[in-house]
Amino acid sequence: MIDLRPFDGLGGANHGWLDAKHHFSFAGYHDPARMHWGNLRVWNDDTIAPNTGFPPHPHRDMEIITYVREGAITHEDSLGNKGRTEAGDVQVMSAGTGIRHSEYNLEDVTTKIFQIWIVPTRDGEAPSWGARPFPKGERAGHFVTLASGYANDDDALPIRTDAKVVAATLKAGESADYPIGRDRKAYLVPATGAIRIDDVQVNARDGAAISDMDVIHVTAIEDSEIVMVDAA
Repeated sequence: MIDLRPFDGLGGANHGWLDAKHHFSFAGYHDPARMHWGNLRVWNDDTIAPNTGFPPHPHRDMEIITYVREGAITHEDSLGNKGRTEAGDVQVMSAGTGIRHSEYNLEDVTTKIFQIWIVPTRDGEAPSWGARPFPKGERAGHFVTLASGYANDDDALPIRTDAKVVAATLKAGESADYPIGRDRKAYLVPATGAIRIDDVQVNARDGAAISDMDVIHVTAIEDSEIVMVDAA
């Protein structure tokens, strides 16, 4: 089953410096039918003006994955970590027992990110942060794992939950399969382009909530960059 959630129908608010769209209930947007998808709790589509950002604020007990679509985001936290994550790259913060962090767009251009929150399955651990590049060439024509809660995903950033974040870049006409199993849920968003899953077209920044499928078969209608969460 595929539940299409068009970008134009997402919740959100434009704060001037931040234009935020929410795939699930968040902040002032509340939809009881869109509280979570499995253990996926938040998928925000944020557009951040140059030289602005989120001042220091706390988190705990959440896995927070940031996928940078355009520009760059600079992270600083109470553990002393500081890093700049560029377009196409990923950062992960495991909030654990508690952490304060800031995220700023220190660039002279607009930064666009997907921020994804997944409920952890392990509690009581110290917070952590990490980032790494994922060259788009390495995921051309197939899905690669960006962040994972499974020990055998050695090249992925670790998260403390029964989930994966995967991505693919497809040229128009190319297809990619992702075996998932009917007991799992997936949430897929094209960062760019347009794709088709079975007979459902998913355009850039639309969400597709997927369930009860053994294999997700994705075909690119246009050159596309795809991000997906495989959730419990």
